[in-house]
Amino acid sequence: MKKLIAALATSVMLMTSAVAQTLPAPTIAAKSWLLLDATSGQIIASQDPNLRIEPASLTKVMTAYVVFGALRDKKVDLKQMVNVSTKAWKVDTSSSKMFIDPATPVSINDLLYGLMVQSGNDAAVALAEAVAGDESAFVVMMNKEAQRLGLTSTHFANPHGLPSPENYSTAQDLSVLAKRVILDFPEFYKIDSVKSFTYNKITQPNRNRLLWLDPTVDGMKTGHTEAAGYCMIASAHRPNGAGERRLISVVLGTSSDQVRTQESQKLLNWGFQNFDTVKLYSKGQAIATPEIWKGSKSNVKIGFAQDVMVTVPKGVAGKMKPALERKDPLVAPLAENSRVGTLKMVVDGKPMLELPVVSLETVEQASIFGRAWDSIRLWLK
Repeated sequence: MKKLIAALATSVMLMTSAVAQTLPAPTIAAKSWLLLDATSGQIIASQDPNLRIEPASLTKVMTAYVVFGALRDKKVDLKQMVNVSTKAWKVDTSSSKMFIDPATPVSINDLLYGLMVQSGNDAAVALAEAVAGDESAFVVMMNKEAQRLGLTSTHFANPHGLPSPENYSTAQDLSVLAKRVILDFPEFYKIDSVKSFTYNKITQPNRNRLLWLDPTVDGMKTGHTEAAGYCMIASAHRPNGAGERRLISVVLGTSSDQVRTQESQKLLNWGFQNFDTVKLYSKGQAIATPEIWKGSKSNVKIGFAQDVMVTVPKGVAGKMKPALERKDPLVAPLAENSRVGTLKMVVDGKPMLELPVVSLETVEQASIFGRAWDSIRLWLK
């Protein structure tokens, strides 16, 4: 199955390259940026997506992801009260804080809102200590999750994103992380859409200004340090046929809060206006039933191990034509999900996408007599 996932990833890369050749990408005033269609998993466009950057408060997306996992596994509870340590209270007083106090315990729930809405560095430390016992142990958890998610160009040094040479990531990795937060923890992701939060009688607005400018935007996080510049991960969902489509933009190293907002909006609008996401095939849908030799069945259903969604420039979807290439002859035994061929989607004679085709069922070997007969048939074929 891992090989099939890798093959699908390669297919997405081919489609991304083809898309780049048919529609010029917008000019974005940032050091590095990327636009991901979370519905299909395709990168629509990017610039220097693997440039190593300081993620600043975008680090808190991973902090939240680890805490969400602890909540899911019932290691902590939203109503659980946390004693605020001096370390959490005293974290860089010149940086963003939710203003927790050692004299007043605070709930995990409030800390999460303080983390993602108010971008509180004190909240990040308090959550780390609540989940892992201390900050350093929590950072180990963050890096383990980064490794598990395949964030190969990412390393965390702390849970808040204050400057450190050991805290780095890329637009590519951050887009993957953002998508996983939305897919894995939709009930907690809703926090990111909250426009303001009040704690300790202090109300602070969400720094994601797109929440006020674009009703389809529902997250995710902003960040800023002198070295990183102004950064933003933004996500929006808009109608797509009978369903919805979600795009995630990552814009890193802009010159101001205003610029990161306008460039993120520009990127999202460009993606929605110029591309469609279509479902080509459903998981388990048979696209052919070729003959199989020496098996307990004479034919086998072949198709895809998961739904096939693709993002293409507007007007292209109707022009795509399938071309199936099979590994003939198919000979039993054949296990379910075995790779049996490739389906190419062709537009104007040029391949836009290649998809791995698999067996949708297991076919056992025939009896010794059946295998002998098919051997003769194959020899005569």
